[in-house]
Formats: sequence, C-alpha cells, structure tokens
Amino acid sequence: MRNNRLDALTDYPFQRLTALLEGLRPGGPPIVMSIGEPQHAPPALLAEALARSPALWGKYPPVAGTPEFRAAVAAWLGRRYALPADYLAPDRHILPVAGTREALYMAATLCVPDSIDGQKPIVLVPNPFYQVYSGAGLIAGAEVQFVDARMGPPDYTRLPDALLARVALAYLCSPANPQGGVANLDLLTRNLALARRFGFTLALDECYGEIYDREPPPGGLEAARRLGSGLKNLLVFNSLSKRSSVPGLRSGFVVGDPELIAAFTRLRSYGGAVLPLPILEASIALWGDEAHVVANRVLYRAKFDLAERFLGNRFGFARPPGGFFLWLDVGDGEAATKALWQKAGIRVLPGAYLARPDEQGVNPGQGRIRVALVHDPDTVAGALERLARTLEEGY
Repeated sequence: MRNNRLDALTDYPFQRLTALLEGLRPGGPPIVMSIGEPQHAPPALLAEALARSPALWGKYPPVAGTPEFRAAVAAWLGRRYALPADYLAPDRHILPVAGTREALYMAATLCVPDSIDGQKPIVLVPNPFYQVYSGAGLIAGAEVQFVDARMGPPDYTRLPDALLARVALAYLCSPANPQGGVANLDLLTRNLALARRFGFTLALDECYGEIYDREPPPGGLEAARRLGSGLKNLLVFNSLSKRSSVPGLRSGFVVGDPELIAAFTRLRSYGGAVLPLPILEASIALWGDEAHVVANRVLYRAKFDLAERFLGNRFGFARPPGGFFLWLDVGDGEAATKALWQKAGIRVLPGAYLARPDEQGVNPGQGRIRVALVHDPDTVAGALERLARTLEEGY
C-alpha cells in the first residue's frame, strides 16, 4: 500500500521537538528560536514587483522559468563570484526551483541509479546535517553514509576509495547548517575533483552563502572555474529565502552541469512545483538588488555582537563565519531545551536531532543546542539575556 522505504525515515526534528516539549508550559513570553525562518522585514521592492504584472497569475508558468529570470540569476552569479561574462549559458546551466528544499530532495531521485557495479549506491551526508539530505538518499534507495562534520563542511577526499567507488551523490553545505563553518576554496575544489574522479555528483547547498560575518564564502562555481572543464559533476543550490528574508516566496535556483540540468528539467516536468510568473518577475528584481542584502547582513552582525556580549566564551560559543545559528555546547541538549522553554519561554532545537550517532555510537550533536538568531536585534537581545541566565542556573 505504500513505499516501505518510508519506514527508514526518523521523525523530522521539529516533530521530535514538539513531542519533547508536549505538556510543558513556557516560563516567559514565548520566542521561537528553533527554526531558521528569517523574521526580518522583506525588501520594500518585493510588493511593488509582485503587483507589477497581475495578468501573469492567469498563465501556466514553464518549468524552466523565463529567459529573463535565468539571465538575472546568471548576472548575479557572475557578479558574486567574479565569473567571465560568457562562463554561464543561462538556458543550459540554470533552472528555477520552488525554494531549494524540494530541489535538494529531488537531486537524489535525479542522481541515484539502481546500482553501481552491482552494489547499492551511497549518498554522502555531513553529520550534523539538514534532514532533507538523508531522507532524499533513503527514499531514492541509496545507503546513506554520514561523514563527520563537527567542525564544518567535511572533506570527502579522506574517505576510502572502495567506498567512494559506490558514491552516486554527495551533499555539502557551506556555510554549514548548524555550525556555520565555511568551506574554503581548496576544500570545494578537492571535493569537486573527487566527484569527477569517481563519477558522482557534488550537490552544494549554498543557501546561507549571503549571510556571512566578515568574508564572503567561496562557491562551487569558483571551484569549477579553477578546475576547468566547465560545471561537470556539479549542482549548486541557492534561494532568496535567507538572502532576501522571503522564505514564503519559495524562489530559488539550481545551477550546474548542463547534462544534469537538462535531466533535472525533465524530472521536474513530472513532479516539481513550478514558480508562478509573477514570482519569477519579483525574483528578478531581488537578484538584481544588493542594497537590501547588505542591510540584512548588518542586522545579523549586530546579533552576533549581542551573542558575544551575553555569552562571551561560555557554552562553547564561537562566532560563526556564516549563517545565522548559534551551535552551543550545553552538556545535554534535550535537558537544556526543556529548561529554556520551562524557565525562559525560549524554544531551541536539541543538536542531537540534527545528527546521527557515529561508528562509536556518539551523536556529535548530543551535547548541543541550535539557536536561530532570526528575530530583530531587540528581540534577540532579550532572548539571549534570558538564555544565558537560564544556562548559568543549570537544569
């Protein structure tokens, strides 16, 4: 009656969090810091752009989007990563997607074959990780191999050749969720070269790439340019959700290997959500504007300043180079989560819910909590003061 691979999926982290806190009353005005949902005001230009062409709501949009959207994305990528003007062919390299969650999931459907040399394919996933990666691999029929990523994006070149020979797809997130670590250009280049050597696809999740503290994180397109041979074996995912604080717009793109993009377009013709034409028009305006992105980063930097002020060198606090999460060491993530909710009304996520036990049975997120700094600075200041006080008191 159903796909038995669903039995391999664990509860989603937020379902587990709801169960953990069920029946517990908040000990203060509730503030949700468990989910990475940006709460900054959307750019003022968004409403105007959405209202500009109301007649477009009456048209079915094409799966591949519009030439104007693909050109806008190509232009932004060219500016962001200093690419030559002719490096990207918008019609061959770029595909719009409804956010990146669905597209990251569908990447496994696209890339995982029935077998590799008679063996079950492997999907590589960093540990801790975004849950969609593992779910995608499992439902595609692959063996999911979790790779230690406690300090940030992993280096898959350290894995044995016998394992790599079975890899169909490798996910890598930079800046990493939840740790905020950034993969340098050498690491990205090594991983892409590895994908080409063993014939698998490197799926780079760069959704947090425009939320950074000091230096803009390098990207997969820079690694591809350094290696040469175009965008072979590479898919890069990005969206407006974090960059422009519009998670509800569900507007993103995938850029990469033209053979993969062609196959991805065909796959999405059957099962992918297609972006409405007015949203494509609004997205063009957002990708073309940097002022609101700069203002966004200023707000996030101010909140990390607050985190330094209230947490200092305690609870494993380290200012991350990218993203908007705190990844705090609190000894027992579930106990701390319950205490923060019951004593302070702050809802965070236990780190163990974002990771799997390693070969020694140790979950790398067990002692941690993830705290999303997505609210305005005043709200974050009050929340961090309550959080620090609660953690100091113990639980």
